[in-house]
Amino acid sequence: MGSDNGLACYRIHITGIVQGVGFRPFVYNLATQLGLSGWVLNSSSGVEIEAVGPGAVLEDFVRRLQAEAPPLARIESLTVTPCDPAARDTRPVFRILHSEARPGEFLPISPDVAICEDCLRELFDPGDRRYRYPFINCTNCGPRFTIIRDIPYDRPNTTMASFVMCPECQAEYDDPANRRFHAQPNACPVCGPRVEFRPSPDGPSLYGEEALQAARRALADGLILAVKGLGGFHLACDATRDEPALRLRERKGRVDKPFALIMFDLATVEGFCFVDDAERSLLTSRQRPIVLLRRRPGAPISPHVAPNNRYLGVMLPYTPLHYLLLEPAEGFPPALVMTSGNYSEEPIVTTNEEALIRLSALADAFLLHNRDIHARCDDSVVRAFAGATLPIRRSRGYAPDPIRLPFPVRQVLAVGAELKNTFCLTRDRYAFLSQHIGDLENYETLRFFEDMVEQLKRTFRVEPEVVAHDMHPAYLSTRYARGLADRLPLFPVQHH
Repeated sequence: MGSDNGLACYRIHITGIVQGVGFRPFVYNLATQLGLSGWVLNSSSGVEIEAVGPGAVLEDFVRRLQAEAPPLARIESLTVTPCDPAARDTRPVFRILHSEARPGEFLPISPDVAICEDCLRELFDPGDRRYRYPFINCTNCGPRFTIIRDIPYDRPNTTMASFVMCPECQAEYDDPANRRFHAQPNACPVCGPRVEFRPSPDGPSLYGEEALQAARRALADGLILAVKGLGGFHLACDATRDEPALRLRERKGRVDKPFALIMFDLATVEGFCFVDDAERSLLTSRQRPIVLLRRRPGAPISPHVAPNNRYLGVMLPYTPLHYLLLEPAEGFPPALVMTSGNYSEEPIVTTNEEALIRLSALADAFLLHNRDIHARCDDSVVRAFAGATLPIRRSRGYAPDPIRLPFPVRQVLAVGAELKNTFCLTRDRYAFLSQHIGDLENYETLRFFEDMVEQLKRTFRVEPEVVAHDMHPAYLSTRYARGLADRLPLFPVQHH
């Protein structure tokens, strides 16, 4: 709809992965560059824009929204509705408005994203104010799913809410030209989370760089270190020596199941394993999964890491803390075991308090931090085969990214199997797969399953109309589904 002064007005609604990926700053900068007035905001169903300007410029704006979107964004729909510019504020000012939460609305949220190249350069730049800061991030990388409590994706709805930005971080957050413009987890050593090292559950604490160096000494000395990561705790030790790996295997009660490895960079991985182009792409992807690779003959990895197995499960660092922990140095192991922080078949530990109690018999020392983990999330495991990526465990880096369906469906809860459980919620044209849950025969894992069903229902505003379950009557997932039978219809499915 035009006006006498040649101006037009568009209301634009965008859905997809458009929150937590720098989309509002992108819209702001593009609109400002084109001289448009109006606003952009996050809502519970996506990103909403009102833009006023010459019609041809608005058409270019809409085109560029799709063609130049941030690298982590995925636009699934863009709807344009003309409106009357006469009733709008036509001053050449474009603003980012406060987010709006609306009942019943939902949108996909971004998985956690591996540290980007820009942040990695700053991490090791002595002149940068975030030099060696383990929680460096920006709009292009960092924690997402594991820290989000609710949508819209804003700092108050994340576990970063308790960290008040210092003036310098706030200035970056408010600066449209800055890479951290509206980066919700933005932090620095002055105002953000910090690492803590403890030599035992009740031992004296070290913080910051002293904590990192103490953790590295513990690993170099052959100790088992509990490390708080992005989606839970890991147990780490030297993968090149027999004694630490064997001790970890005995403590975890894990007879022969392979341990995952982490190495500093691709060159290190290629010294231990054969790596083709597809595997190289997976290792360096923003998901940073564990990738199954063929071990090189004679590679100096302890046989206790993956007994009688030609393959090693290897990942590259995906957080700044990992890079600092693995930084190459004389006498420091080039490969670490990095396995889930739990007893076999239990869910990974996520809180400091729980780790100091439950992992005390597994770990010799602890590297903690004070950024809470809201969503427990194990590492993903994949394999490259015939040009395709075969997911063995779809979790951190992938979940809860939905599968887009070719047709709308009812709101369904599919509770999954007894072993290696994941569940699925559907709504409209989306199938939301949970992260890896585990074996439900373990009570703590069953509680995790029940908690995540409620959390993802709340996050994606799903109220199931039907529950699909396995036909096996003894499965705990089946029993859970039957517990809902008094208010929801059940749909049994044979698993073979």
